[in-house]
Amino acid sequence: MLEVGQPAPDFTLPDQAGNPVSLKALRGKPVVLYFYPKDDTPGCTKEACSFRDHWKTLEARGIAVLGISPDSQASHAKFAGKYSLPFTLLADTERAVANLYGTYGEKTLYGKKSMGILRTTFLIDAEGVVQHVWKKPKTDVHAEEVLAKFT
Repeated sequence: MLEVGQPAPDFTLPDQAGNPVSLKALRGKPVVLYFYPKDDTPGCTKEACSFRDHWKTLEARGIAVLGISPDSQASHAKFAGKYSLPFTLLADTERAVANLYGTYGEKTLYGKKSMGILRTTFLIDAEGVVQHVWKKPKTDVHAEEVLAKFT
């Protein structure tokens, strides 16, 4: 998994509207890159809605928010529409970016081990360097945790 001080690898993925989005194109502004397991599940919905509910503050501070999961572009569009998510969701259907960032691996749910997305958020500065990593963030207050890094 990427650590603080490392350069964030560039990538290009389709957003919920099918438009290609690259990390490199966002240089010059801080980026919150959060990996989540699945659209429209309880924890992932809480996390997305936390960012939605703090969107005006994030946007006013010039912070870009990118959510990445292995769900399809169509699934992201439905999820974003259902919860009025104003930020970008990216479809990493092959888990290539998750592997690049080290967020795909073994996890345990209810005592059962499986492979999947490890809920992780990277705070990337304007120069493309990782400044903070949240492993297993608190989904319902995650945007507040992120904003606290900007005070």
